[in-house]
Amino acid sequence: MRPSVRLLRDPVHLLAFGLGAGLAPRAPGTAGSALALLPAWAMLAWPLPWRVAAVAAAFVAGVWLCGASAKRLGVHDHPGIVWDEIVGLCAAALAVHSHPAWLLLAFVLFRLFDVLKPWPIRDADHSLGGGLGIMLDDLLAAAYAAACLIAIQALLPAT
Repeated sequence: MRPSVRLLRDPVHLLAFGLGAGLAPRAPGTAGSALALLPAWAMLAWPLPWRVAAVAAAFVAGVWLCGASAKRLGVHDHPGIVWDEIVGLCAAALAVHSHPAWLLLAFVLFRLFDVLKPWPIRDADHSLGGGLGIMLDDLLAAAYAAACLIAIQALLPAT
């Protein structure tokens, strides 16, 4: 099913499809993750607890939002649903504490783990239904990306 712009008239689909990023003809997940660079960059100035709270709230909202969108579409985890990628990139960016250029590395690592789906990401993706299943695999990909970011930052000399 190839959704059209008319789908975005529904506020649930508008948000779930990342304000239209999910309508990208190729790699809608990458388009959604690229869109997420904006809020992730804006949140870099926030204290870490606020950033964590914002990501947690977006995750909880996403469980309902993605589940409702998938149900209305009749397709579990439709590729156009990118709220999970938006939240996932913002979650990975929690490991970024300094220069915004680190967001680009967070983007690359998050996309890598979201596409490759190493264990247990693939299991979560296939075993859980509904909004939780849609959201959880991206949160796990974000955790892998964040772990890599933390390790890389720890290995680099302080500047």
